Amino acid sequence: MSAFSYRLEASDGAARAGTLVLPHGEVETPAFMPVGTQGTVRTLSPFDLDAVGARMILANTYHLHVRPGEDTVAELGGLHRFMAWPGPLLTDSGGFQVFSLEGFRKVDDDGVEFQSHVDGSRRRLTPERAVEIQWMLGADVAMAFDHVVPGGATHADAADALKRTSRWLGRCAKRHGELASAEPGRQTLWPIIQGASHLDLRRRATEEVLNLGDWTGVAIGGLAVGEPKAVMYDVLDALGSSLPPAVPRYLMGVGFPEDLLASVARGQDLFDCVAPTRNGRNGSGYTPDGPLNIRNATYRADSTPLDDTCDCETCRSYSRGYLRHLFVAEELLGLRLLSLHNVRFLVRLAAEARRRITAGSFDGWHRDWIERYNARGNT
Repeated sequence: MSAFSYRLEASDGAARAGTLVLPHGEVETPAFMPVGTQGTVRTLSPFDLDAVGARMILANTYHLHVRPGEDTVAELGGLHRFMAWPGPLLTDSGGFQVFSLEGFRKVDDDGVEFQSHVDGSRRRLTPERAVEIQWMLGADVAMAFDHVVPGGATHADAADALKRTSRWLGRCAKRHGELASAEPGRQTLWPIIQGASHLDLRRRATEEVLNLGDWTGVAIGGLAVGEPKAVMYDVLDALGSSLPPAVPRYLMGVGFPEDLLASVARGQDLFDCVAPTRNGRNGSGYTPDGPLNIRNATYRADSTPLDDTCDCETCRSYSRGYLRHLFVAEELLGLRLLSLHNVRFLVRLAAEARRRITAGSFDGWHRDWIERYNARGNT
C-alpha cells in the first residue's frame, strides 16, 4: 500500500467518511487536527492529545523557521521527535502568517520579504524555500506556499494573488519532487485553492490545481478570515462537485463546532483551528448547548461537570465550580483543563459525524445538533 492514500468508505449526501493513510499512521475522517503552531498545542502535552483521541496535529513553517530554526529541529531528529508526537503531522507553509504580519513585508512574484516578529531580522520566503523548510521539518504533509488575501478582498486583488499562488504552486511541486525523488514515501505536498469569496476565481483555482498534477490531498484556504459564514458555505457548495472524490479535502482554519459540522455537510474531511485551545485559555468551554463562560458567577457553587456527555479528564473529574475557581484564582490548571475538554469535544464531534455518515443519518442529525448548539448562546 502507498504511504499516502485515502479510502472513501461512506457518504451521506455530500458528507463523507474515509481513512487517510500517512507514513506515521491512519486518520479516520472527518477529523479535527489540533494546532501546535510552534511545535506544541498550547497547555497540552502529546500524551494529553493522544488521550483525547487526536490523531493528526498541525504545526507552522513560519514560526518554526524563525524559532528555533529548521536546522535545529532536523538536528534533534525532525519534528516528530522534536515535539514527541509519533502520529501524523501537517505543516502549514507559513503563507498565512507572513501575509498577516504587522509591519514590514514586501511581496513580489518571486516570494515575500518580511521582518521576523522574534528578532526583527529581515528574511525571505520563496515557494522553494517554504518547501525546503518543510522537508527538513519532516511532517507527513507539507503545504504549498500561497498568497493569502483577506476575506473581503476585491476581485482584482484576489485575482492578482491567485495568479501568484498558481505560479508558486508549480515551483513548489517542482522543488518538492526533486527532494522526494531521493527519499520517496517520506512526505507529500498538498496544494491550496484560493480565490477569496469570488466563485469564478475559486473555480479557476480548482481547475488550475487539478491540471497541475495528481495530488494526494487538496486544501481550501482563505476562508474563515473575516467573510460572513454564508459566504464560506457558498464557496464550499460551489467547489464540491469539482473536487476529486478520491482524495481528502482539508478546509484550513475552520474549527468552531457548528462550522465544522456545516462544512462536513458540504464534503470537507479535515479541519484545524486554534479556537478550542484559545477559547479554553479564555474560560470558554464547549457544550452541546453552546459555549459556556466558566467565569460566570452562576457556576460558583455548581457541582455538575462542564459537559455531562463528555468523557474527557476534565468532565470526569472536576465540577464547574472548581473550574470557575481556577480561572478566578488565575491558576494555570484551568487553562489546561478547558483546552483539553474543547479539543476532545471537537474530536468527539467529528467521530460522531463519521458514525452518522456511515449509518446514513447525518443530515437530520447535524441540523438538529447545530440548532441546539446555537439556541442558547454563550452563557
